[in-house]
Amino acid sequence: MIDYTDFERVDIRAGRVIAAEPFPEARKPAYRLHLDFGELGVKQSSAQITRRYACEELVGRTLLAVVNFPPRRIAGFVSEVLVLGVVSGDGDVVLVAPDFDVAPGARLL
Repeated sequence: MIDYTDFERVDIRAGRVIAAEPFPEARKPAYRLHLDFGELGVKQSSAQITRRYACEELVGRTLLAVVNFPPRRIAGFVSEVLVLGVVSGDGDVVLVAPDFDVAPGARLL
């Protein structure tokens, strides 16, 4: 069990996808995403979501991501945020997103 102060340390924000491209250098199929987090700026992420999503349908979507993990180098690419998803019954990742439009950078409470 954790207490609420532990949860508050995880900074989860809304980011709008401004670009998505294949990431053929990754060990497992993935995309390189560029997300606008408003005042936090544009951040990039590697996401293993190729089975359910196409690059062109991701652009313009708002997703939730952890923005305060340290950057991680993946096949020469620096992933700065962790895009959030849940694993479905068939093993695909389903992205977590707000139901309504929110501003880039809005924080999950």
